[in-house]
Amino acid sequence: MTTAALAALLAGSQFVPATALADPELEPTPTPAAAQEVLHNIVYRARVDGVSRGATITYAAEGDQVQTANPTMVPGRIFEANTVLPASQRANMRVSIEWPYSANLRCEILVDDAVVAQAEDFIAPRITPNREDPDYGALTCEAPVSGTANPIPADPAAPPPVDTVAPPA
Repeated sequence: MTTAALAALLAGSQFVPATALADPELEPTPTPAAAQEVLHNIVYRARVDGVSRGATITYAAEGDQVQTANPTMVPGRIFEANTVLPASQRANMRVSIEWPYSANLRCEILVDDAVVAQAEDFIAPRITPNREDPDYGALTCEAPVSGTANPIPADPAAPPPVDTVAPPA
């Protein structure tokens, strides 16, 4: 009878919901404003003019990531990518084409709508690949994100500055 009672007790316990102990709710600790870094808007632009295939564009993105794009670049088409970076980082991009093609490569970096880096180079055709220069067929643009001021828009309701210099008599 004890075995049957034990079996009935175990079977009956399956139908009773168990009580769970919840962890106390922790409030998130706010991050101090001084520790939060100001993010700047970054725009990468690349252009490949010429007969080429296999364009590869790599650029720095938010969160210490490196993004890679393989767009189909026809003459006149502009590749554009947007991201945000803190002032302590560097904005950089690399535009490259496959050997044996030739093209005019152009790259541009804008930080908060101000052009901070531009580069342009003609990649000449070669009969054999240049093994001594791994960057042959590539163009790199790089600029510090903090290189430009982060302008705060002027308050339209603020009075104009007063000129303290007296006019000549």
